[in-house]
Amino acid sequence: MKVVAVPVTGFAQNCRIIICEQTNKAALVDPGGDAEKLQAELAALNCELEAIYLTHGHLDHVGAAKQLAEHFSVDIIGPHLDDKFWFDALPMQAQMFGFAAIAPFYPTKWLAHGDTITVGELVLAVRHCPGHTPGHVVFYHQDSEQLIVGDVIFQGSVGRTDFPKGDSAQLLESIKSEILSFPDDVAILPGHGPNTTVGHERRTNPFISGRFG
Repeated sequence: MKVVAVPVTGFAQNCRIIICEQTNKAALVDPGGDAEKLQAELAALNCELEAIYLTHGHLDHVGAAKQLAEHFSVDIIGPHLDDKFWFDALPMQAQMFGFAAIAPFYPTKWLAHGDTITVGELVLAVRHCPGHTPGHVVFYHQDSEQLIVGDVIFQGSVGRTDFPKGDSAQLLESIKSEILSFPDDVAILPGHGPNTTVGHERRTNPFISGRFG
C-alpha cells in the first residue's frame, strides 16, 4: 500500500492518499481542506479516486470532503455514527476553527468496529477508537503494517479531549486496547505531525506511561 501525505490548511492536517499499486485506484483519508491542492496531487500521481474515508467529524479532517466527493463522484464513508453530531454542527465548527462557512453534510455510509474498507485490491480493517471524538475510527492495512490513526495518537502525544463529548479516560483505553494491540513494527500515520511506530509510542509516549493524564 502506497500512502502519500498531503498537509492541508493552517492546521497542517495530514490528508492521506492511499494507492493500490496493482490497480492504480486511490482513496483520500481525511481531506480537511485545500481541495484544489488535493486535486492537483491526485492528478500528479495519475491515480483514480474511488472513495473518501473519514476517521472522525472534526472540520480540519472533513472540510473538503463534500466538494471533492461531488467533483469526483465518489462516496464519503465513515466515521462511526457516534460522530453524527459533529456533522450536524459543521457551521459551528467553521466558526470555532476560523474556516469559511460550511453547511452540514453526511457520509454515504457510517462505519462500525470490525468493518473493512477497500481501495482497489487493498483491504483495511476498521477499529472504533473513541475518546478524541465518540465516533473516531482508525484504518489498518495488515500486509504493509500501516495504521492510519487520525487524532487518536501522535508522536509523543495523544488527541485532545476538551472538545464536546471528548473523554480522556476513554481515549487512553482505546489506545491501550486497540493501538497497542498491534506489533511494535506497525507504522502509525497520525493526522498531524510525523509518523511513528507502535513500539516507539509504547516505550516513550508519556501519556501511555501514565506520566500525564
